[in-house]
Amino acid sequence: MKIAIVGKQKTWYTRALQTAFKARGIEAPCFPVTRLVGTTGSKLRLSIGNESLEDYQAVLVRSIPGGSLEQIIYRMDALHRLENAGVRILNSPSAIERGVDKYYALTLMEDEGLPVPRTIVTEWFDDAMAAFDQLGRDVVVKPLFGSEGRGMVRVSDKEVAYRTFRALELGRYVYYLQEYVPHGREDIRVFVVGDHAVAAMTRRGETWKTNISNGARAVRLRLDKKLSDMSVRAAKALEAEYAGVDILPMEGGGYSLIEVNTIPGWKGLKEATGFDAAGYLADFVLKTSH
Repeated sequence: MKIAIVGKQKTWYTRALQTAFKARGIEAPCFPVTRLVGTTGSKLRLSIGNESLEDYQAVLVRSIPGGSLEQIIYRMDALHRLENAGVRILNSPSAIERGVDKYYALTLMEDEGLPVPRTIVTEWFDDAMAAFDQLGRDVVVKPLFGSEGRGMVRVSDKEVAYRTFRALELGRYVYYLQEYVPHGREDIRVFVVGDHAVAAMTRRGETWKTNISNGARAVRLRLDKKLSDMSVRAAKALEAEYAGVDILPMEGGGYSLIEVNTIPGWKGLKEATGFDAAGYLADFVLKTSH
């Protein structure tokens, strides 16, 4: 079986996946998504150099770097074309698109009956100010597209809200406002593969942000049935074959689902739990690809 990785070469994640596949007798080359060449009227529909990606049975997407709107659209179009040609893409282009869009992902989870925080999204300054009041004057303002907590700010003062929203207005950004959920400076990351929640950790931050990239430390979490079922349902709502599901444990009890990462990292998870996500993913791809 021929398997490829789309992502950045020589990163920790790429090396981990290549090592896992090699241990199972498969060389898995890594191709940067920025080098994809799409063609019509030719036998080579998608290639990098002289290498046709249609020759692979499965392609594991490890990263889609930022870029202009045209660049991002083309990269996703290329993955869609590859999928249409019969190559299995993990996660699928559609799942990746759902996961990267915080608002759409949240609506899909809510439509599945999963608990999500109150959120208001608008393009108008006046509506954003009204939303600030409606959400209790304590909100987290997030970029619609983003990761690792970058660009998120907590706003609990009306004058600060005014200045923050005016700054966003200048950049023609969408206002994505989410009620602040008290969570004791902790959140939960559950790693889902297929129909199973296979590992989890609690991340404890020094501030309300609990991303490991922001200095949070992670400890192993033993999954119960409620957390497992909730996480699998969230991943399935986005049609993701594997995912990192982020959940807030609410101080008053219960849980609130924040987002589903469809190109999830697992380095912190491995350090906290010892779980070999790369090996588990390699086995999953080999068992479920034809």
